[in-house]
Amino acid sequence: MTKREAVLEALAHRPVEPVPYYMDFTGQEGEKLAAYLGDPDFRQKLGNYLSCAYYSGDSLPIPGRPGYFRDEFGVVWNRNGADKDIGVIEEPIFTEPDLSLYQFPEPDKEKLHALFSELERRQTDGFKIAMFGFSLFERAWTLCGMENLLVYMVSDPAFVDGLFEEITNWNMQVLDIALQYKFDAFHFGDDWGQQRGLIMGPRHWRRYIAPCLKKIYGRVRDAGRFLSQHSCGDIYEVFPDLIEMGLNIYQTFQPEIYDVEKVKREYGQDLTFWGGISTQAILPHGSPDEVRAETRRMIRIMNQNGGYIAAPTHSVPGDVPPENILAMLEVFSDGKITAADWGR
Repeated sequence: MTKREAVLEALAHRPVEPVPYYMDFTGQEGEKLAAYLGDPDFRQKLGNYLSCAYYSGDSLPIPGRPGYFRDEFGVVWNRNGADKDIGVIEEPIFTEPDLSLYQFPEPDKEKLHALFSELERRQTDGFKIAMFGFSLFERAWTLCGMENLLVYMVSDPAFVDGLFEEITNWNMQVLDIALQYKFDAFHFGDDWGQQRGLIMGPRHWRRYIAPCLKKIYGRVRDAGRFLSQHSCGDIYEVFPDLIEMGLNIYQTFQPEIYDVEKVKREYGQDLTFWGGISTQAILPHGSPDEVRAETRRMIRIMNQNGGYIAAPTHSVPGDVPPENILAMLEVFSDGKITAADWGR
């Protein structure tokens, strides 16, 4: 069975042994792990079952301002703090709720074709996913500021409707290009949750976000591809909505937030869960033996009747000891990849 076939089995809700898995890393953690292993090409040896092309728009350095970047929407990001990969926005583009203040950019079609064609040509037996970051709510709040957007949802609904329509139209242009290539699935990144519940609440999620998702998801479903959605935090309240829209995969699945056995029991027949190994607790703070035990426990629960892709809950951050990553990988690979492969 190829890795792609193993993922397809999981998506069909049939148990797979060993379970399909995937891991990636923040820039800081990737550098630390490469130095620890003495191998800058270690990613090619992890045995990941997913092959991903990630697109969230270009961010270019701003001359004369070290650590500052401007994305293609004009938002300035400061990466001089703890978060070197994304950063924090300097100031909103929309200083008031008026769409006439801003002209949305056109997607760079040449760069998109280059990105997607590279993955299509990649020699892999893995499951190919095109990934889109900052796809809807996140794009809106980076343009408005988080607090402002939440206020506008109450005070200026027409503005928010127009803003989400513009963002959706931009996404559809990118998606139409990506659909020309042989991807198995399309993955949309858009954080809606916090530790307890949705940031905007279920009523506003259904009012503003759900109609846009239906349009985006519908285009993917009509093309016969799988759908994957990333959201940090607790989005339990809208699992039924997402299932009704045709979602196949939910990532990331945080054990600090969800009762994993309950969620698996209630929604495991409809959703494939991707994640489950905590980057908030066990990976940074546990011992290698504790990581192995927790990884085995999560696989035992979540791989019942398939529907599971084992993974850390996020890109592994810079506070995780390399020994814990190797302990998790040892379990993922059923002992086929261990620290000894790098002479550790």
